[in-house]
Amino acid sequence: MSGHIRTPGPMLASPRCGARTRAGSSCRAPAVHGKTRCRMHGGAKGSGAPRTNRNARKHGRFTRAAIAERRQIRTLLRDVRRMLEGMK
Repeated sequence: MSGHIRTPGPMLASPRCGARTRAGSSCRAPAVHGKTRCRMHGGAKGSGAPRTNRNARKHGRFTRAAIAERRQIRTLLRDVRRMLEGMK
């Protein structure tokens, strides 16, 4: 056996990750030094989303123009339904 002395105290006293697991409980892994998440939940260097929001411009469904167009179509359909109800 080696002369290594096991001292789990500092590891047990370290802050834990603040992420939630799929089961709803909190992650029990230690947080990366200076961060609130463990290496698996975004504390590691290079993890997470890119700085610019390139992912949001993937298909354009949620642009202001698309949302306004859908809102206008819903209003038009609502008016047509009311008009048809009035003809009965």
